[in-house]
Amino acid sequence: MSLLDDLQDLSSAEEFFAFLGVEYEPEVVHVARLHIMRRMGQYLRGSEVEGVLEQADDAALFALCRDHLAQAYADFVASSPIEERVFKVHKEAVEPKPEPNRPFVPLTALTGE
Repeated sequence: MSLLDDLQDLSSAEEFFAFLGVEYEPEVVHVARLHIMRRMGQYLRGSEVEGVLEQADDAALFALCRDHLAQAYADFVASSPIEERVFKVHKEAVEPKPEPNRPFVPLTALTGE
C-alpha cells in the first residue's frame, strides 16, 4: 500500500494532521478545516506542476505532504479564512460588481410623440 492510498483512507483534517505528524491547535482547525485542506491541495498541485510528485518516493512524498499541510495550517494561524479567500465564494465577494444594465427609454416613447 502506498502513501497516497493511506492518505485516501483518511476522512478528517485531524486524521491528516495526526498521520503526517503536524502539530495543531484544535481551535484553528475547527474554524478553518476545509480551508486548510483546500490550501494544502493547492500547494500539492503547485508541486505537481513542478514535476515533484511524479519523481518522489514515499518518503519524499510524505515529507512534501507534511510540509504543505504545515504551510497551509500556518496560513490560517496568521490569517482568517475570509482574508485568505481560498474558495470561490470568498473571492467573488470582493470582486467589483459590474454596473447594472439600465434600459434607455426615450422621452418621446413616454409622451407618444
